Amino acid sequence: MTNPYLKVLLQYQPKAHPVVPFNPSTDKLVRFDFTGSNTTLTSAMVEDTMLFSEYVVQQLQQSGARYGIGGYGEHRTIYSRSHLFDAETGTEPRRLHLGTDIWGPAGTAVTAPFAGTVHSFADNHQRGDYGATIILAHELDGISIYTLYGHLSLKSIEGLEEGQSVRQGQVFAWFGRPEENGQWPPHLHFQLVIDLDGRKGDYPGVCRYSEKENWMKNSPEPDLVLQMNRFISA
Repeated sequence: MTNPYLKVLLQYQPKAHPVVPFNPSTDKLVRFDFTGSNTTLTSAMVEDTMLFSEYVVQQLQQSGARYGIGGYGEHRTIYSRSHLFDAETGTEPRRLHLGTDIWGPAGTAVTAPFAGTVHSFADNHQRGDYGATIILAHELDGISIYTLYGHLSLKSIEGLEEGQSVRQGQVFAWFGRPEENGQWPPHLHFQLVIDLDGRKGDYPGVCRYSEKENWMKNSPEPDLVLQMNRFISA
């Protein structure tokens, strides 16, 4: 049987509005790799937010890219920078990324891909967390889909209310600076969620590798909406 969530996302894919400003005819995208195979990013860089941010800017400049893209299903070493992803003694830490990251300048506008409402929002301000976070709820042919936006600016959640309507194509948020986005280089964490399991203003964006099948089933490929992967330079 066809997964109804994937079916509706595929149906609505051509209608999705870009989540960030992007012109495929003029803007270049580069893939970012934050697994252990990336030896250019040292542990010292990862631990120091300023050095990490400088690394991201350097990679974008060297490739002439507007954004760095990647992360979905990636087993990342960078989560060692925060105890948030550590495990209790003898158990597996969380390292498998469930969203797509769009790395770019602080202040970059974030736009709703579909019409919807504000489900919830929060300032998840621990080091390594999302910082300012918004979750939108969308009804697509009677099926509920949620989109999560992490590492936003604090102004993105000022005056926001649950249930507030958001138009398709409306700018409703902006990339945050490290001091307001969980101490990360500026970027957007974009994630699809089918079942929030009662959560508000937060949903795990990283899971244990051994549990990836269930988590990725509930958070399918973000490019079903973003449609950016095919424009990434080889």
